Amino acid sequence: MEHQIARYTLSGVRDAEVSTHPFATEDELGLTLTRFHRAGSAHPDDVVLLVHGLTSASDIFIVPETRNMVSHLLDSGFGDVWALDFRMSSRFPYNMETRKHTLDAIARYDYPAALTELRRHVGARRIHVIAHCLGSVSFCMSLFGGAIDGITSVVANSVALTPRVPSWSRLKLAVAPTLLEYVLGLSYIDPRFKAAPPLTRRWLMARAVSFFHPECRESACHMQSFMWGSGRPAMYLHRNLAPETHTHERLADLNGASDVHYYRHVGKMVRAGRAVKYDTGDPALASLPDDYLADPGRVDTPILFITGDDNRVFTDSNIVCHKLLSKVAPGRHELAIIPGYGHIDTIIGKNAHLDVFPLIVDWLKRKAA
Repeated sequence: MEHQIARYTLSGVRDAEVSTHPFATEDELGLTLTRFHRAGSAHPDDVVLLVHGLTSASDIFIVPETRNMVSHLLDSGFGDVWALDFRMSSRFPYNMETRKHTLDAIARYDYPAALTELRRHVGARRIHVIAHCLGSVSFCMSLFGGAIDGITSVVANSVALTPRVPSWSRLKLAVAPTLLEYVLGLSYIDPRFKAAPPLTRRWLMARAVSFFHPECRESACHMQSFMWGSGRPAMYLHRNLAPETHTHERLADLNGASDVHYYRHVGKMVRAGRAVKYDTGDPALASLPDDYLADPGRVDTPILFITGDDNRVFTDSNIVCHKLLSKVAPGRHELAIIPGYGHIDTIIGKNAHLDVFPLIVDWLKRKAA
């Protein structure tokens, strides 16, 4: 199917001044912040930073086919919204390279550099963060690992510091990275594999995955279920997506390729039941703890944990994390379980502005008071 919506479009956000702010990390990657600013807002002292997950990008927050999160925040009185594209972003080539990135590197390098650039423009105002998927995990690792501070509040969607996945996903995490790299010769996996030349390894893999997914006709949807989670589909409930979103090109635009080495780190954390460092002997990451939950009480940033009640990617991860952190700091954190939602449809769902975003805005207003 042809593109119905331009790739990397900013057309989903209107009546805002949009500017792009490139910056570099200490380990020499170029990243980007995009600012959506509207003057005369009700909360001039508050800044919202949006953080995507692995294979996605800032695009999930500005989709034009639905009432998107950036527009909702602007209309709700938060007139300074920033969207980060860090090294996991599908807008960059890094996911298709063989540098073997880890979530530790993101925690150590990406967020400190992003916040330095952000604060260069916004000064000492309050910063609230809304993070999704492995963006949420890595941001919380950076916060609880001491790489960043001064965050007023966090909204963590789907998962934070205690990743839990379905049994089928645990098996995939254990064997898929080695199988893909050393048997199939693939260092990354991409929802667009069906578009590869016929009978190539990528094309055959896409056909094989689709054989087990009769729920729809979109290969990109099937591949994303294989990449992330256990279910038909895994990442969302079909009924929650706008028709324009559930097309091959659009799904692949919103959730692109992934370096398979990230799965090794996720697998280690799933086996540990908590966020832990991948390579404890790496001197470049010595400033980070081996266990990011070793001293959770020292972080006083309140967190709103959000998850769909039908989350087939990270199951009850946020329920577990909320319970754990609430034992350390009773009353500081909150949990919102969204009925009828899964993993990413809480962000890109056609009715997320009715079912999810108001909960986030209410949280932000209470923390901004």
